[in-house]
Amino acid sequence: MSDIAFITTDGAPAAVGPYSQATCTDGTVYVSGQLGLIPETMKLAEGFEAQTKQALKNLGAILKAAGCGVTDIVSVDVFLIDMGEFKTLNGIYAEFMGDHKPARAAIQVAALPLGGLVEIKCVARKP
Repeated sequence: MSDIAFITTDGAPAAVGPYSQATCTDGTVYVSGQLGLIPETMKLAEGFEAQTKQALKNLGAILKAAGCGVTDIVSVDVFLIDMGEFKTLNGIYAEFMGDHKPARAAIQVAALPLGGLVEIKCVARKP
């Protein structure tokens, strides 16, 4: 059985519960769901667009701390309060990912922690 490394960075919000920002084992990085929390204030950004951009920024900071980048992402799960925001999500997501197109699921949920409007998690490979 291989060891599990716990990934942490000040560039993303601290976990709001008993979990890690990310874990890494066997060359795979598992990034926990990221809300649109601003790390310095631990407050949610205002509105869906700002929260989505911040959640992706947080995801990127954690990937960087793990020694990965956007092009190492294998799959993404997005949780939305309102599927009516799907088009907005896609625009912001496409800008963040560039030409990289990992597998993705987008799921509407009834609620997210801290009243968030979007939460994004991913799995990446360690280069």
